[in-house]
Amino acid sequence: MSHKASTPARKVCTMVLAGSLAAAVLAVAPAIGASAEPTENRTITVNAAQSGPAIDPAMYGIFYEDINQGADGGIYAELVQNRSFEFNSADNRAYTPMTAWETLRRGGDGTVAVVDDDNRLNGNNRNYLRIDATSAGAGSGAGVGVRNSGWNAGQKLEARKKYDYSVWARTTNPAGSTLAVTLETPEGTRLALATVKVKGDSWAKYTVTLSPKSSTAAGRLATVVQGTGTVRLDMVSLFPQDTWNGRDNGLRKDLAEKIAALKPGFLRFPGGCIVNTGNYDSYSAPNYTRARTYQWKETIGPVEQRPANRNFWGYNQSYGLGYMEYFQWAEDMGAIPVPVVPVGVTGCGDNKQAPDQATLDRYIQDTLDLIEFANGDASTTWGAKRIAYGHPEPYKLDRISLGNEEYKPEFKAYFTQFYNAVRKAHPGIKIIGNTGPFSQGPEFDDLSAFNATTGVDLVDEHYYNEPSWFLNNNHRYDSYSRDSYKVFLGEYASKGNKPDNALAEASYMTGLERNADVVKMASYAPLIANEANTQWSPDMMFFDGTTVRTTPNYEVQKLFMNNTGTAVVPSTQLNPASMVVPIAGKVGLSTWATSAKYDDVKVTAADGSTLFSDDFSGTAAAWTGNGTGSWSIQDGGYVQSSTTAQNTMVTAGNAAWNNYTLSTKATKLAGSEGFLVAFGVKDTGNYYWWNLGGWNNSKSVVEKAVNGGKTNVLEKNTVIQTGREYDIRIEVTGRTAKLYLDNVLWGTVDDTQADPVYSVVTKDAASGDTIVKVVNTSTDKTPVDIKVDGAATIGSTAAVTTLAQTADGLNLAPASSTFNGAGTAFTYTFEPKSVTFIRLAAGSGK
Repeated sequence: MSHKASTPARKVCTMVLAGSLAAAVLAVAPAIGASAEPTENRTITVNAAQSGPAIDPAMYGIFYEDINQGADGGIYAELVQNRSFEFNSADNRAYTPMTAWETLRRGGDGTVAVVDDDNRLNGNNRNYLRIDATSAGAGSGAGVGVRNSGWNAGQKLEARKKYDYSVWARTTNPAGSTLAVTLETPEGTRLALATVKVKGDSWAKYTVTLSPKSSTAAGRLATVVQGTGTVRLDMVSLFPQDTWNGRDNGLRKDLAEKIAALKPGFLRFPGGCIVNTGNYDSYSAPNYTRARTYQWKETIGPVEQRPANRNFWGYNQSYGLGYMEYFQWAEDMGAIPVPVVPVGVTGCGDNKQAPDQATLDRYIQDTLDLIEFANGDASTTWGAKRIAYGHPEPYKLDRISLGNEEYKPEFKAYFTQFYNAVRKAHPGIKIIGNTGPFSQGPEFDDLSAFNATTGVDLVDEHYYNEPSWFLNNNHRYDSYSRDSYKVFLGEYASKGNKPDNALAEASYMTGLERNADVVKMASYAPLIANEANTQWSPDMMFFDGTTVRTTPNYEVQKLFMNNTGTAVVPSTQLNPASMVVPIAGKVGLSTWATSAKYDDVKVTAADGSTLFSDDFSGTAAAWTGNGTGSWSIQDGGYVQSSTTAQNTMVTAGNAAWNNYTLSTKATKLAGSEGFLVAFGVKDTGNYYWWNLGGWNNSKSVVEKAVNGGKTNVLEKNTVIQTGREYDIRIEVTGRTAKLYLDNVLWGTVDDTQADPVYSVVTKDAASGDTIVKVVNTSTDKTPVDIKVDGAATIGSTAAVTTLAQTADGLNLAPASSTFNGAGTAFTYTFEPKSVTFIRLAAGSGK
């Protein structure tokens, strides 16, 4: 079944059924937000004398992609929007070369136009601004020119702070031309003024520093020509001197500080979908493609020589934030750089591949050159370039991602060429493959087997699922092979920025840490989003021109990333027994852009008695529709005749039905998909259905709908033939359902809900602390008995950090406290909907 988002599709959410944790008794309890009433305390037993797997220093990191206007107008500190007049309608239909600019005539007169001719700054920077000043005005700020509105509401200007203005310029006036440069409010109130003298009719860079006398969140930058003559301008820039870490061409300080506070172990960059989408051509004059795949060589060196490109997410990217800046950013944070490079096959619905072997060879060589650029010395071509650009020491690149979410017939062959070339030239570099955008299913299985056979070091998995998926899949990696590749969970999120979303992610992270021998890297995604231009949500942080807003997800990531530890301490969690709440609800029939016929619907109870039966020999009075589709009884069957209507569900029965068998016969008559048979139907937004022939009849999936949001539970390649009658049977027992197609077991769904309390224990070698990490997703205060076996002594005082909901229920806030009842056996009561880290220190022995 086709579900199309309003933004470019790049993720498909699927579900992997939870395994079981050896040596722990896992009881069934309500999902997130529900309340459990145990008859006894849970018990966490810490086996301090035993050694668990080491945790990779790069276990948690950040994934940065230029999405949500994350670079220009975001983390990149440039205050001028469209500084080189390269915005284009090919990037965004609303764009022109004068986007964010207005023409000024302040006492003087003349014409202002964006031009692309042989007088351009260089072949990579084609557009420039031509100002023909025909008359001069009087006064210090008079003349003809332009004003830039900056990003969001405008440029954030702080009183008495310093801002570096620069411009590339030339003039036809033999005596030279004076530029008046002004920082001002939208109304024109002057905050700072400086002048620049342009000399000669060849391009040169001019700079001046300005300091506004007062602050504004909506600043403007004006540049006007005083006098007469033709003046050409390009790369008009305004940069705060106070960038993060004081870097030239650097990062916005407040945003970068929030990211650095996470203490990430790695930085994955630059994408994401912007890496492997677009044309494979280079930026070559005079003809070029505006939307090109990300080519790292275009993003290094002087910024005025870096070309513009259409960003996949619908705007322009200047490459002012390029590979030099990414490597420096990682180095400044103490993070491992993890670049992602294209491998000749596009993804994210772009559906292109390198047109010939010569193009593929160029991209392979670019990948080898990237590694040399990062790590090479002065004797190497690209290492020498890095040194010339101001970084004599290598960037210590030790791993690289080949591709991002690709799944096309050419991918395996192309990837293999990249893999072999990197292995041969740089055998010490760890190679990261990927399993596409699916967390399970035929494509995931195929790519998993391919990666294992190829011999990659890590595999990048991506998935964006409902909170319930993360709660119920805590044990996903328990069953992964310990003798194959390691996992890099490069992108994941639970589809929301509410506290419940963050708690679900926290619960999942306990499973990541428990499986630290398999999961070596993990990063939430996406990282940041401009409030005024967001294409993908949720995100970890949101910003505008003046402020940064963190989320509950950020607080969870920060707590785990700042308290990871160096090794897992084996532990078991014993949960109290609770009653299993069975799958219960009505039964339903539906179609999606398809006409289908149903017959002989029967529901049988566990004791064999008939709960419901309809052979459609009479009326359809037993069925209730949702108002969609065209249902009628025809030739002894129940027919939905529309081939355009979506989700035409009709239901029958009792919402309390459980432990039953549903059987029916179904025939596709016409249309693009198959048919859907529902069970456990509570209402229009809460149900399970077996979607046979969904997604334009490309596969069949069991989906679970919770409050309208659907999660894929089980997926196979089954397609449906038109005109063929299928026997369908669904046996629902407790929290499981067995699905039979033509009397053959097609699959089994196990939707057993996890206990609302999750835990893991790690050791911090630096402090010697044992860190007990507990996530309580229930609405109750929950006492847990904690026992530490195998430790000589445990101090009575423990440092505690708790993330709990704020009073408005919109965020999670950290609170530090001291617990004075610790020891080798103690009880701790965890707050409702909270994440708590207890640092147990060794005792004095007295």
